[in-house]
Amino acid sequence: MAFWIFFTAMDLLIPGIMVGIGTRFLKHPPGTINAWYGYRTARSMKNQETWDFAHETCGKLWVRLGAVLLVSAVLASALTFKRGIETVGIVSAVVVTLQTLALIGSIFPVERALKRNFDDFGKKR
Repeated sequence: MAFWIFFTAMDLLIPGIMVGIGTRFLKHPPGTINAWYGYRTARSMKNQETWDFAHETCGKLWVRLGAVLLVSAVLASALTFKRGIETVGIVSAVVVTLQTLALIGSIFPVERALKRNFDDFGKKR
């Protein structure tokens, strides 16, 4: 049982962080471009307007995507309740792998939105 609880907590970690940071980006985004905190890519750091746009776009995406991943992680955990250690471990590994791919993949729609809305110099289209 402790094994299942631990892996359920680990499965909820990435979606929880995505929802939390996504909400933070929407309500209290990093005020100025910095090297320590925020959605930091070459395109998002061109100027303050691209920085603000990237955080709003990423925040919305992460809240939605994180919620979907959270529900799917809860379902996967419920399906493995009282199963063997091997089953719980394999399902959890698959869940976390898919969550990680979704987290990394979320960069592409944000960058696409930046490219669609700003030119190469960071000027609004």
